[in-house]
Amino acid sequence: MKIISLVENTTNSELKAKHGLSFYIETRAHKILFDLGPDNTLFENAYKRDINLSKVDTVIISHGHADHGGGLKNFLKVNSSANIYVQKEAFEPHYNKAGFLKIPIGIDRSLFSHRQIILLEGDYKIDDELSLFTVGKTDKFYSPANKTLYDERGEDRFAHEQNLIISEEKTVLIMGCGHCGVVNIMEKADKYRPDLCLGGFHLFNPMTRKTVSRDFLDAIVEALQKYKNTEFYTCHCTGTEAFDYLSRCMDNMHYLSCGETLEI
Repeated sequence: MKIISLVENTTNSELKAKHGLSFYIETRAHKILFDLGPDNTLFENAYKRDINLSKVDTVIISHGHADHGGGLKNFLKVNSSANIYVQKEAFEPHYNKAGFLKIPIGIDRSLFSHRQIILLEGDYKIDDELSLFTVGKTDKFYSPANKTLYDERGEDRFAHEQNLIISEEKTVLIMGCGHCGVVNIMEKADKYRPDLCLGGFHLFNPMTRKTVSRDFLDAIVEALQKYKNTEFYTCHCTGTEAFDYLSRCMDNMHYLSCGETLEI
């Protein structure tokens, strides 16, 4: 299995950094895009790495925010065959709220009924290699960085967020922002016993520019101690300050920047 970070907030390579996320994944059976970034950054970076996006057969959009699904419309212009798996609620309006101001951050609702879109409601097994799951129980270490995020009902509870399990010789868990909380997600994924967990932990709020408290980070470290056999790779909305602290406390915590590759 090979995972290449094509869109991410930081870069140590020739690829362009952008606030958002997209991973290109090659498995035995699939060529996958997990998230599509916010704009054309995915396509520019894929071109630089000679990745043919028309050959992608599976797309997972982790949740209904534009920094993860903003590239959908342009992807559909270059790929007419991939199955695109999205939770149905991801197409509902989503906002970042600052005082009385609500800033739309949702994905393009006009694509809701596109023939390549497969709308899901909860957990879904694609095949023996790929499974998707949602998290309903968010009682453990739910990030205060979520506080400015809303849907039309009020504070967003992220029923539209899904996570990917890839099962080969090793089992890999991939999440987008981990809005439901990395601890809650890991507990839901416990039956898969992931060898590697990759994705954002949403410990930094880009609206307020604030990282969660040191006490909150300590609690996450303590809760993740039981996963000593899991390698964690984080990125994007974790924020570099939170990552630096977590990595000092955990030998199995790493960062995956734009352009970097994992061979598993």
